[in-house]
Amino acid sequence: MPTSTYRLTMASVLILAAGFFTLFINGSGRLAVGLTLRPMVEDMKWTRADIGSAVALFQVASAVAMFFVGTLADRMSLRLLIGGGIAICALGIGLMGYVTEPWHVLVLFGLIYGIGNGGCSTITVGVMVSRAFPGRTGFANGFVTSGMSLGQLLMVAVLAAVLVQIGWRSVYFWVAVAHVVLLPFIFFAVPRMPAAGSAAAAVVRDGMTIREAMGTRRFWMLIGIFAVCGLDDFFVTTHLVAFAQDSGVDQLLAGNLLALMGLAALIGVLLAGAYGDRTGPAWPTAVSFVLRIACFGLVLVENSTASIAIFTLVFGLTFLVTAPLTVLFVRDAFGTKNLGGISGLITMVHHSFGGLGAYIGARIFDSSGSYAIAFAIMLASSVIALILTLMYRGKPEMA
Repeated sequence: MPTSTYRLTMASVLILAAGFFTLFINGSGRLAVGLTLRPMVEDMKWTRADIGSAVALFQVASAVAMFFVGTLADRMSLRLLIGGGIAICALGIGLMGYVTEPWHVLVLFGLIYGIGNGGCSTITVGVMVSRAFPGRTGFANGFVTSGMSLGQLLMVAVLAAVLVQIGWRSVYFWVAVAHVVLLPFIFFAVPRMPAAGSAAAAVVRDGMTIREAMGTRRFWMLIGIFAVCGLDDFFVTTHLVAFAQDSGVDQLLAGNLLALMGLAALIGVLLAGAYGDRTGPAWPTAVSFVLRIACFGLVLVENSTASIAIFTLVFGLTFLVTAPLTVLFVRDAFGTKNLGGISGLITMVHHSFGGLGAYIGARIFDSSGSYAIAFAIMLASSVIALILTLMYRGKPEMA
């Protein structure tokens, strides 16, 4: 594990800022569908499965894009990859305000926004930050990932107010504007390639190929852990607001639950990144699954406003925890030679199962009128992930 230190430069500060604001805008923008799910369904006379299908497609498209972009991130300009992803996201999310049929949502959010998200996700940002901060990779990635949490806290709160005042279509317009405004800063702050003599250029690029990594037991344990994490994450973010409203929570308060989750996630990712540098990534991950088991159990026995608020805070502490830890898992086990590609492959599984979680939640609700079975599935899967995490060994398999 790298332990080197280096002088903080203006270039590295700009890289941190670029990563932070990329995830601030893009990470919170994708939550707009969860925020608007119920009003969209009621206005357009659709089913929740119509929206759930689009979220599932988004997860798959984003996941596949992350894998391919991750392999490209090991070899080409991160400025082009991140900037291009933001531009595509702006196009897809902006046109969501004009949808009239379910297939429009599938194309615009599921496919276009999903592909764009792959370019400006935690994979490209994680590779960029890991090159710039080889000695404090966990903390630096925790900091930029906190942009997703702070964006969820601030942007979702603003968007919830927009939703109440001027309708769900306006939410997508303002998310698109935020992406467009970000573009000039990205092209200014993100270097084309690591500068000679920089910390990024000095990182030792050795380790396993993707095929070699896939031949190890630890790789498949990580696949299982991240699959469950994605299943939980996107089930909750897609259905939390609707679940709260179904349980009698006021529309504005229900919308702000996502913002509250962002506040808790801000704390969670910073702690996970800092402790991941000290203890390795497995222990913060195990703690997050223990907390998930507890909060899923809570809402299975009680659906009061207080219990939903507690669920939101506790789950929020675990939400996004694995994002800054992904590069630590991969770096420590498989090296940095294919950091983007292997991280992208693992995150592809995370997001694919996230789409499954969003879709399963919608189908279960449409067939039973309740999310109870879905919450039970999430609890059971979290138990499995906790066992896998506790079985995970901290020492690298590579020589």
